[in-house]
Amino acid sequence: MPDLNPAASTFAHKLRVRVCGICIQDHNLLLVRHAKTLANDVFWAPPGGGLQYGESMQQCLIREFKEETGLDVEVSRFLFVNEFVYEPLHAIEFFFEVQVLNGELQKGTDPELDEQSQLIEEVAWMSMKEIQSIPIPDRHRVLQYLISLDDLMGMPHNFMP
Repeated sequence: MPDLNPAASTFAHKLRVRVCGICIQDHNLLLVRHAKTLANDVFWAPPGGGLQYGESMQQCLIREFKEETGLDVEVSRFLFVNEFVYEPLHAIEFFFEVQVLNGELQKGTDPELDEQSQLIEEVAWMSMKEIQSIPIPDRHRVLQYLISLDDLMGMPHNFMP
């Protein structure tokens, strides 16, 4: 089993439903750098998080963006589904296109975790060149082999291979 951050252990051995947002502004993608959750020291991924009982996917994504980035967003179209499996973590992730309505970008928090267990280390707008400079294992699977940001907007709706 990989060495997990103690906070990541909260999500281990559970199937999670996650909702994630692809937010592109001025040819940059909004990403969140998480502390050691897997075998890597850092992990860059689009903002998003766990769907709560009784919450719609749109409500979840609006809440998660506010918590993680400080931004108010509008959720537009569904993009694709990804199955994330990295033992002992397992999630089904629904990705949507998102636009910023207002707010100021700032590093947020995971309210379900105490102060010492926070996973979010940084939030940043990144160009394709900057994303490609991140080591592949430190990028979320949907970011690993991108040629352009347009690739994210045109992925098939089904599970990624």
